[in-house]
Amino acid sequence: MTDRKATLSVGEQSIELPVYSGTEGPDVIDVRSLVQEGVFTYDPGFVSTAACESKITYIDGANGILLHRGYPIQELAENSDYLEVCYLLLNGELPTKEQGEVFKDTVKHHTMIHDQMRHFFSGFRRDAHPMAIMCGVVGALSAFYHDQMDVNNEEQRQITAHRLVAKMPTIAAWCYKYANGQPFIYPRNDLNYSENFLQMMFGNPCEEYKVNPILAKAMDKIFILHADHEQNASTSTVRLAGSTGANPYACIASGIAALWGPAHGGANEAVLDMLAEIGDESNIERFIEKAKDKNDPFRLMGFGHRVYKNFDPRAKVMRETCHEVLNELGIDDPLLRIAQRLEKIALEDEYFIERKLFPNVDFYSGIILKAMGIPTSMFTVIFALSRTIGWYSHWNEMVSGSFRIGRPRQLYTGSNQRDYPKG
Repeated sequence: MTDRKATLSVGEQSIELPVYSGTEGPDVIDVRSLVQEGVFTYDPGFVSTAACESKITYIDGANGILLHRGYPIQELAENSDYLEVCYLLLNGELPTKEQGEVFKDTVKHHTMIHDQMRHFFSGFRRDAHPMAIMCGVVGALSAFYHDQMDVNNEEQRQITAHRLVAKMPTIAAWCYKYANGQPFIYPRNDLNYSENFLQMMFGNPCEEYKVNPILAKAMDKIFILHADHEQNASTSTVRLAGSTGANPYACIASGIAALWGPAHGGANEAVLDMLAEIGDESNIERFIEKAKDKNDPFRLMGFGHRVYKNFDPRAKVMRETCHEVLNELGIDDPLLRIAQRLEKIALEDEYFIERKLFPNVDFYSGIILKAMGIPTSMFTVIFALSRTIGWYSHWNEMVSGSFRIGRPRQLYTGSNQRDYPKG
């Protein structure tokens, strides 16, 4: 309970509303009782509405802060691997050495997917978008584990978490293999999480694939930096679907569907599309001028961020990783040269500095994935793979406590009641 109140005046009526404080961030006004007074709030996009209470992730966009369970993302990216971050998001604390080893071993022994699921892939057209395949296959997991989907059973929820984290790299890599008409590569328990994903992506039965440790490290960083980002569109979708009591696989599939949108998970793919539109280094100055012209529809993708107003804390980590990968591969790619020039301009040009148009995590991750030889159609699939643990942690947090089915309201502006025409 709280003694603090906010007073809302509606005409001659005054309504007192409780005010709560979290451990970080702005105070919130509890408006749940408004509907009993005959009014409710109007907040398109829910940008000023807290729809839930959570202990998982905190973002302070003004100061460039991203915390997972209280730990800064920079420190996690420097000191942890992805599976350790998964454990943290899911359980609330970093694992001990023994807990970490048990968790990683458990995940390794869940990486295989049921052999009948191969038939799901063959049911898709070869030119189907990998996100379409992933959305369908993840949703179909509920048909294989229907005997262990009791959302009120903590042990079953834990097993489901292990399965999803373990199987997503296999599903993602098989989406890529299927689209290319290549044989599926099975997971290997002697490799770590990121190495395993890369060997399933690029390995083939004819010869042994040796994973480049710098590329595996870069992929692990991408997984960590995309693991969770608070109540974004896809996470909110997972929570809303979960509020109905839907099984966790269906909820994660709903998150994948929401992530597919170009305004959300497609941002790093949009970076590559922009580089392709620029086309040549000789065109950069012209496109920079177009970007500065407020009357020109062209926008530099991968610069600035809706949430982070000064800098994206994930981008600082990703920038170092990006340069490590480019130096390791030594690729002479016209698009990558354009990207490097754009980065330099954005970090030095006063126009970009004044407007906080800094390269964000999508800019650098898009360049890294491109350099690795991963097609743009797979970018959002890798994002979904990374974000699954965030989605599941939020779903698990919600169903572990008391919750209500989500039911947003609307401001109705249609016709008044009218009679059906006769004759």
